[in-house]
Amino acid sequence: MVTKVHMEALSPTMEEGQLVRWLKSEGDSVSNGEILAEIETDKATMELVARGAGILRKVLLGEGGTAPVGEVIAVIAARDEDIGDVVGATEPEAAAPLEQLPVKGEDSTSAESADSGQVLSQADGGDRIKASPLARRLADDAHLDLKTVPGSGPGGRIVVRDVEAARSGAGAMTSLSPAPGGMGTSWSGGPEVDFEDLPLSQMRKTIAKRLVESLGPVPHFFLGITVEMSRTLAARKRVNGFLEAQGEKVSINDFILKATAGALERHPEANAQWTGEAIRRHYRVHLGVAVAVDDGLITPVIRDANKKGLAHISREIRELAARGREKKLHPDEYTGSTFSVSNLGMFGIHEFTGVINPPEAGILAVGGIEETPVVEDGQVVVRPLMKVTMSCDHRVIDGATGARFLQTLKEMLEEPVAILV
Repeated sequence: MVTKVHMEALSPTMEEGQLVRWLKSEGDSVSNGEILAEIETDKATMELVARGAGILRKVLLGEGGTAPVGEVIAVIAARDEDIGDVVGATEPEAAAPLEQLPVKGEDSTSAESADSGQVLSQADGGDRIKASPLARRLADDAHLDLKTVPGSGPGGRIVVRDVEAARSGAGAMTSLSPAPGGMGTSWSGGPEVDFEDLPLSQMRKTIAKRLVESLGPVPHFFLGITVEMSRTLAARKRVNGFLEAQGEKVSINDFILKATAGALERHPEANAQWTGEAIRRHYRVHLGVAVAVDDGLITPVIRDANKKGLAHISREIRELAARGREKKLHPDEYTGSTFSVSNLGMFGIHEFTGVINPPEAGILAVGGIEETPVVEDGQVVVRPLMKVTMSCDHRVIDGATGARFLQTLKEMLEEPVAILV
């Protein structure tokens, strides 16, 4: 029986996926439920499993290629079963080509390995170079001559790691160097190279789409407040003294998250969403926490953050952030937030505004703590101050509503005992 392998929706917001690597090769036997490939979604790298048994007869999407959800990307069938009608009707014109592979056992020197297909091609001068399609594409992008790259794959085949190693050691051919005057960067590969087009990852595509959906249609306005952080700094030192024996510690960001959750609990009108037909007020606080990753950012969710202690929040966000950077989060770990927090203080940013993540009605942008001179009782003193900016959806949150929430947040951070009350 012929089984079509579709690009499946592996996350709630996925519209297309990128084929990271095939774990099965054409000609391999496949069991129902067996992992076929790794797919990069808009948020994570997920496993695609077989929905039928037989032989992987045809791969229609090469590694590095993308396909919309629902498109057929491979065919599973019996070895002698006719798949001509299926392949002819479903093979995408732009799919990255894979060489026709022999049935296993016929010619072990040209069999495909699990990470990517082996391709034999004619190089300049007639020499045959063995390289995977993805390695060849990366080499082209980096202007590398594959004849100079040693292969570490089966039979000396050049694989991705070989190209990456060669590219990292290729010096001026592949690196960016400071431009004259120290401004920006310039490509040092020669005057014939004017620019470089970097392919969009699934995450970056989704970020771009979500920002357009937010900043245009959502009527943003911004409220800022300054928080005196000396007592929070002192409280963090004391808390870490208690946690030292357990090998744990909390950060200033953990205090900010805990205080934000507490303020939202007291002001559920700010913990709300626009549905188009109603304002949905949430009475459970699920905090989305922006985490920087290689392709952009991801927002893991701390559920019921208002009911969790500082140490619990600290452990949870560290674990979620680490798996987020490895693209190993499950969909329920980065969806369902009711409010978001973005902290760029650790990067030396003093103040900024965040873009709301629809359908949420607010996001908190947190800057770094700065030693700042202030006037108290006619005297100039230095205090650790932190600027916080709230982006509000004016359809849900009015100025006074947001101001009351920020005032409560300020009170909690300036007197951390209030977090526990």
